[in-house]
Amino acid sequence: MKIPRSGGVLLHPISLGSPWPCGTMGEEARFFVDFCVKSGLGWWQVLPLGPTAFGDSPYQSSSAFAGNPYLIDPQELWAKGLLSSKEIESYRWKKGNKSRPSFASPEAESSILSSLPEDLQYVDYGRLFTSNARLMDAAWLRYQAKARDEEAAAFDEFCKANMFWLDDYALFAAIKEKEQHRPWYEWPQEFKSRDPNALARFEKGNKELISRLKLTQFLFFEQWIALKRYANRKGLKLIGDVPIFAAWDSADVWAHRELFQLDDMGRPIRVAGVPPDYFTATGQLWGNPLYDWQAHERDAYAWWIERVRHLLKLVDALRIDHFRGFEAYWAVPFEEPTAKHGRWERGPGHRLFDALKSALGELPIIAEDLGFITPEVVELRDSLGFPGMRILQFAFELEEDNPDYPHNYPQHCIAYTGTHDNDTARGWLTHAPVAAKKRALSYMHAKPSTFHQDMVRTVWASPAMLAIAPMQDFLGLGTEARMNFPGTTSGWWRWRMNREDLSPALARQIQRLSEIYFRTDASD
Repeated sequence: MKIPRSGGVLLHPISLGSPWPCGTMGEEARFFVDFCVKSGLGWWQVLPLGPTAFGDSPYQSSSAFAGNPYLIDPQELWAKGLLSSKEIESYRWKKGNKSRPSFASPEAESSILSSLPEDLQYVDYGRLFTSNARLMDAAWLRYQAKARDEEAAAFDEFCKANMFWLDDYALFAAIKEKEQHRPWYEWPQEFKSRDPNALARFEKGNKELISRLKLTQFLFFEQWIALKRYANRKGLKLIGDVPIFAAWDSADVWAHRELFQLDDMGRPIRVAGVPPDYFTATGQLWGNPLYDWQAHERDAYAWWIERVRHLLKLVDALRIDHFRGFEAYWAVPFEEPTAKHGRWERGPGHRLFDALKSALGELPIIAEDLGFITPEVVELRDSLGFPGMRILQFAFELEEDNPDYPHNYPQHCIAYTGTHDNDTARGWLTHAPVAAKKRALSYMHAKPSTFHQDMVRTVWASPAMLAIAPMQDFLGLGTEARMNFPGTTSGWWRWRMNREDLSPALARQIQRLSEIYFRTDASD
């Protein structure tokens, strides 16, 4: 994958400023697209778009295919006659509704919470869970009452076109709702084991619930495709994110147990994670069941082909999280409390990507190749033509020269100031070891007062074909705006920006930077 020299921004839509409990795909998303275009940015990178569950992480979704209903814009549903003014008014975000993150990390201090700006917003997932469900219920009732023939036909066509995943997902989500949202491996045996007679009885008795869940997905994808078209018409391209593993409590694992390493009770035999690394001394124990790659190969990688085909309709390029897992993955026995005692197992390597290319053609894929990378991983990445990633923050953590220093960047890579897993640039400067701070300030001829701007400038000046900064770094925010801390399970993914932050002055500043470093053309 080759990209003309350009710049981009990393921002999940849920973090957009809006009058709703979280960012949506409506007017505020189009406003952000317009801001990116005025800023000379060619790419908008998002996190996985699937429904979130326990822990609120988009990387632990209940489906590898479904969309997150939280991102559906209520104003557009009102315009379609699916919601009343009173219903969307009751959904509106109230200024007193502040759900602050826990900052449960070694570097987080209680002083952060006491010094947060008054206008800072966070997503309250607990409240969003119930209020969004009520909103989707109301939309379904009105759709039943007033759907026109063309709308019904479009919904029917969507259901047929997405049958591969939609039927299983809607059934899974419906049973989960009836089972008080317990994970599928705690359901009654007849549902857990997918007894055909039991599932047929459930479908017959819950047709409306299943149809409502399918309509929610129809509305999500209708709005997302419209947003993508709007962005593409303006010259902005979208980068999506593909978690390598599926969540244990997901429709994918429940419906395709034969494709995962599970025992007869549906429990993982071994789970995914990474060994001890930069972030954690005992590694990261993700808990996702591992794939049975031999079963995938026997099935000609059909599930993966459908997954990538589906996602490429939604974005212009895909970042594959934990790419090294395709060469070798860290397998941890299910009973282990940490990831420390795992072992490396061989992944599918070229066989998977050959199947994907055969079915889908050339793949616009970015390889997330961070962490413990071996020559075999590099060979796989390079032989496939996928660009890797470089993280500027990582350069200064080591005392010696290393690949994350910009003078070592190849042109064929994507360079970031930091990712969703890093602290913000300003937060990093606050919490980094003294020696690392000195190296960073010296290398970039930077000042503490302008450190976030110096980080962006350094990445923009690098040889990397695409330079990306999280929106938090463009805004110069501190740890209070951090999106995630790897190895923790709650309190993150909550930061939201204010719409007023997208000022003409900031757009001009980014535009000027892109002009100076020749990053204003993202066209093919």
